[in-house]
Amino acid sequence: MEHFPLAQFASHLLAASRKETRPLIHLALPICGAQLAQAGMSVVDVMMTGRLSATDLAAVSVGSSLWLPLMLFMTGTLMGLTPTVAQLLGGGRLAGIRPNVHQALWVALVLGIAAAWLLWYSVMPIFRLMGVPGEVASGAAAYLSAVAFGMPGVALFQALRAFSDGVNHTRPALWISLIGLGVNIPSNFVLIHGGAGLSGLLGTWLPGWIQALPALGALGCGIATALSMWVMGLAMSAYTHKSPVYGDIDLWRTPTPPRWRLIGELLYVGVPIGVAIFVEVTLFTLIALFIASLGEVTVAAHQVALNYTSILFMLPLSLSMALTVRVGNTLGQGRPEFARLVAWNGIVIALLVAGLNSLLLWLTAEPVIALYTHDTAVQRLALSLVILAMIFQVSDSLQVNLAGALRGYKDTRVIMLITLVAYWLVGLGGGHWLGIRGLFGWTEPLGVHGYWIGLIAGLTVAALLLGERLRRIGKAVTDGRLELPRD
Repeated sequence: MEHFPLAQFASHLLAASRKETRPLIHLALPICGAQLAQAGMSVVDVMMTGRLSATDLAAVSVGSSLWLPLMLFMTGTLMGLTPTVAQLLGGGRLAGIRPNVHQALWVALVLGIAAAWLLWYSVMPIFRLMGVPGEVASGAAAYLSAVAFGMPGVALFQALRAFSDGVNHTRPALWISLIGLGVNIPSNFVLIHGGAGLSGLLGTWLPGWIQALPALGALGCGIATALSMWVMGLAMSAYTHKSPVYGDIDLWRTPTPPRWRLIGELLYVGVPIGVAIFVEVTLFTLIALFIASLGEVTVAAHQVALNYTSILFMLPLSLSMALTVRVGNTLGQGRPEFARLVAWNGIVIALLVAGLNSLLLWLTAEPVIALYTHDTAVQRLALSLVILAMIFQVSDSLQVNLAGALRGYKDTRVIMLITLVAYWLVGLGGGHWLGIRGLFGWTEPLGVHGYWIGLIAGLTVAALLLGERLRRIGKAVTDGRLELPRD
């Protein structure tokens, strides 16, 4: 920030905040709603299969641990389209948007088919390696074979969502995610519990053929998930085709064949995003596996605290996605100085959101944890973890929004490298050391608290490194020492 004296920069930032805060929040809130709706589908899956049997619940839980990281990698890769579209829109180069979106759709098709193939043919060897019990493994494989059919559909949805977000229309993803949830709930119930479940809910007046529907358990859950994915993909296709809000872009006029240069540019920006998200997801998966040896109470408390804080994380995550769009729009307009102010205004708002989340945790932790469990030992341990979660709200909100701002500059490879170091080396490695060994002999092993302290350390390192990266990139682009590629 050497371009201005600090006081002058603060004055300019305050002026930018008056202009930028409202449109940023306006973009972020529908994204947050869409994220919550999509997360709600996983909650429904767990609740409904859990009521049928422990085996079906285990099958869905194990299966989800495989397909969710795959889907998030696809989503991250396709998010590379958002800053491209945002910069094209900001620069008034609307004619360049359609071919870029078409290349993203080609990539989505390939990724969706590849993910489906992996879920059909590679899961049983993984289950054998993990030592998953036979009955659970067969249920999970059936569940995943059904989910696989939905992967191209969800890839289509995510590509079109990245386009819509990039042109500042974030509400369609919200409404269509709610439609997906609306399809998921009844289809889940019917397919998981069958006619017997419907008769128990609505009575025996139902026609005989309905009462005779089989209860498919985990397989039915997978079919319902795939159905919801395709409904969302096709609904997003129809909306982008019919809605007048996209103006002169005319997305569905004359398909563009694959253009390898544009596909290469999309993958150059998008694959590091996908890898970074995959690294983050696997961090939490691996921590859960390590904690599994610490006993049932510890596992339960960890899951309760993590689930609760993950819901609150949706707001800073959504803010970061909106910040990518705002920074990209401003850079596309040829206003790099103002883009730097837009980015840092987003970081200030992220700090305020982190403070709000910490306050919510402080005020609501006890009653919310009581909703999850009546076990007093689990409640006490979960409450102690929530106190640590209040500390990492600041680092977590900062790092995700710094990454969002950098994506607006299309600077994604460094984010990936920082994520690898901060999450796996500092977060996972440091947390595992503290958990099983303590602090260099000065303390006893810290158990689950050690892993959470490792998370705080990893997120803080990520925030510091990403903050320095944004400072350098913003200044270099503003001073003309770094030129952004034109699409």
